Amino acid sequence: MKVYVESYGCTMNHGEGERLATALSLLGHEVVADPLVADLIVLNTCTVITETQNRMLKRAKEIYDSGKKLIVSGCMASIQPDDILAVAPTAQIIEPKNYGNIQALVGKEGIPILRDPSVTSVLPIAQGCLGTCTYCITRFARGTLCSYPLPDLVAEAKSLVDAGTRELLLTAQDTACYGFDLNSDLSALIKSLSTLEGQFMMRIGMMNPNHLMQIFDQFIPAWLHPKVYKFIHIPVQSGSARVLEAMQRSYSPEDFKNLVVKLRAAFPDVMISTDVITGFPGETEDDHKMTVKLIEEILPDIVNVTRYSARPNTPAATFKNQVPGWISKERSRELTKLRFTIGEEKNRSLVGKTYPGMVCEIGKPGTMIVRTNSYRPVVISEKLPLGSEVVVKITDSQPTYLIGEVLP
Repeated sequence: MKVYVESYGCTMNHGEGERLATALSLLGHEVVADPLVADLIVLNTCTVITETQNRMLKRAKEIYDSGKKLIVSGCMASIQPDDILAVAPTAQIIEPKNYGNIQALVGKEGIPILRDPSVTSVLPIAQGCLGTCTYCITRFARGTLCSYPLPDLVAEAKSLVDAGTRELLLTAQDTACYGFDLNSDLSALIKSLSTLEGQFMMRIGMMNPNHLMQIFDQFIPAWLHPKVYKFIHIPVQSGSARVLEAMQRSYSPEDFKNLVVKLRAAFPDVMISTDVITGFPGETEDDHKMTVKLIEEILPDIVNVTRYSARPNTPAATFKNQVPGWISKERSRELTKLRFTIGEEKNRSLVGKTYPGMVCEIGKPGTMIVRTNSYRPVVISEKLPLGSEVVVKITDSQPTYLIGEVLP
């Protein structure tokens, strides 16, 4: 059959979508780039907020109504199969925990390897997490932490690099707790991957602050390796200690600020990305102001702002004092505006500087994207092969990216 894999949500989910495509290809099916010509569509779902859930159900119904065969994977397959079958009665459901059954079908031990990776490849390093966040539905879908064996990950990474990958994106629900169930840790994995031959860079995915604090001393020396982007994604979610406690996030705003200070001491040009949730149940105007103040103090490079969405069977969905949507939306707008103000000022300060980097993406027509060693995106007009190493001079800036020219 002709198969199209359609993934939504986090980088982890997209990486697993690539693996599902590879597994189906190894079974003899043809993976196509256009859903219109496919006989079978794999809908790799996300259900992190209500809006995303509704979009997944709408898409599942569209595919079902088209008469194409449908497989639904991802988080909705795990925790909301009845909702899927209500709109697509003949859909096949494959939960993330059962992806291994596909691996067995293709006769591979461990994890399937992409045969024709792009310059950038996703390397999922674990399933599940150790968190108990009261708002999170993903932990029910993914379960508790299950780290993939280090030797398997090194073997997969080697295969990808040997096949042409120049950028490895290490992903998990929480990369900082990788290996806690294997008597190992993330630093050991980074060190092992850093020894692989070839020119490539690694980006470490999202880490929860409490687990990064536990491994910080051994993590920093591994992270400082030249093959690792100096990029850190650590979600703070709120600047209010009271709200963080209600979220069961297991750290305080001061803990988070101290982490940022220590990261910048280790590498001043580190690119820091964080997440905040507005309108969590019981969040007062004072709590919101604490979040605004925290962002103003730490000046992160990226702030991903999400309005709280009550998810089925999560403790927070039953909390009293649910915040009206219009208030959450106003707070979201304020934080988003602040994010762009910070980005504009920080990026403007980089104009005139030069950075080594790698051409990693094709941008809008006539442009390409270079990533510096801090993972900062630089838009260039030159047409160069993906994976090229260049030196760029920053000539202009926008709130979310830099503009540059390649030096001879």
